[in-house]
Amino acid sequence: MIEQDRRPPIPKTVWALGLVSLFMDTSSEIIHALLPLFLTTTLGASVALVGLIDGVAESTAAIAKVFSGYASDRIGRRKPFILLGYGLAALSKPLFPLAGGPMLVLGARFADRIGKGIRGAPRDALIADLTPKTVRGRAYGVRQALDTAGAVVGPLLAITLMALFAGDMRAVFWIAVIPAGSAVALVVVGVEDRTGDAQAQKARAPIRISDIKQLDNAFWGVVAIGVLFALARFSEAFLILKANAEGLPLTLAPLVLVVMNVVYALGAYPAGALSDALNARGLLLLGLAALIAADLLLALVPGLAGAFVGIALWGAHMALTQGLLTKLVADRAPETLRGSAFGIFNLATGLGLLASSVLAGLLWDGFGPAAAFLASAGFAAAACVMLIGWPRSSQG
Repeated sequence: MIEQDRRPPIPKTVWALGLVSLFMDTSSEIIHALLPLFLTTTLGASVALVGLIDGVAESTAAIAKVFSGYASDRIGRRKPFILLGYGLAALSKPLFPLAGGPMLVLGARFADRIGKGIRGAPRDALIADLTPKTVRGRAYGVRQALDTAGAVVGPLLAITLMALFAGDMRAVFWIAVIPAGSAVALVVVGVEDRTGDAQAQKARAPIRISDIKQLDNAFWGVVAIGVLFALARFSEAFLILKANAEGLPLTLAPLVLVVMNVVYALGAYPAGALSDALNARGLLLLGLAALIAADLLLALVPGLAGAFVGIALWGAHMALTQGLLTKLVADRAPETLRGSAFGIFNLATGLGLLASSVLAGLLWDGFGPAAAFLASAGFAAAACVMLIGWPRSSQG
C-alpha cells in the first residue's frame, strides 16, 4: 500500500528552473514595483501610456514564445533557448536606470520581454518533458512558487533600497542587475536539457508548421479559456497605481506586489497539487470568483484597506489559475509539439493581455480607476459562463 501511494520525485532541473526564476523575478520586480510611478512621476507618462507599454511588452513576449517553442521542438533541445532568453533579459536591465524618457523604457521592456518570450515556452515544455504526468501539477506549482517568491523578495528589496538611496529610483534599478546575472549563471550550471533515444530524435526532426493540425479541440478550448482569463487580468501596474491613488506613499509602492505575490507564492504549490487530483473547472471557477471579488473591492471600496484586500485576492486568483492553465496545455499537447503548443497558447493570451492593458489604461484616463476594474470583472464573468459550458471530458 505504501508503494502505491508513493509519487515520483520532482526532477532536479525543475528545482533549478525554479531558482533561476526566483533570481530573475527578484531582479525584474525590483524594477517593476517602481516602474509605473517612475514613468508617471519622473518621466511624465500618462496612465494610458503605462498600459500600452506593459501591453506591448507582454504581447511581444507572447509572439516570441511561438517561434522559440516551435524551434525547440524542431531541434529537440530546450536549454539553448532558455539560456538565450534569460541572457537577453539580464542585458536589458541596465537600460532602465539609463532611460531619459518613456521610449527607452519601452525599448528596455521590449528587450526584457523578448527574452521572456524566448525562454518561456521551451522552459515550460522542458518541465513537461522531464516530469511524469502524475506530478506535473506539482512540478509547475514548485516552479511558479519559486518564481513568485522572487516577486516577493524583489519589491521588499525595492523598499529597502529606496530608503537606503533616499528615493533615487535609478540607483535602485542598478542593483537589479546583480540577481539577473546570477540567474544566467544558474542556467549554465544547473539546468539539464531533455534526453531521448535516437528514435525520438528522429521523430522530432521533420516537424512542420502544418503539424499544428495535430492539436485537437481540447487544446484549442484551453486556448480560448486562457484568452478570456487574459482579458480579465490586465497588468499589475494598475494595482500599484490604484494603491498610490488611495494614499500609499511612493517609497512603499512595492508593498503592492509584496502582498499580491505572498498570496500567489503560498497558494501556487497547493493549487498545483490539487490540480493533479481534481478536475480543472472547479479550480478555475474558484480563481475567477477571487478575481471578481478583487475587482469589485478595487472598484467600489475606497481606502487602502479595501485596496489591499483586493490585491490579496488578485494574488489568490493567480495562484489558482496560472499553473493550472500551464498544466492543461502540457496535458493536451503531443510530446513532439509541446514547445509549439505553449508558444501558441502564450501568443493568444499575450494578445489578450495587450488588449486588456490598453483598454484598462484608456478607461482609467477617461472614466477613472473604477471603470477599469469593473471591465475586468465583466470579462471574468464571461469566462465563468464559458467554463460552465466546458465539456467534462476536456477538464483533466
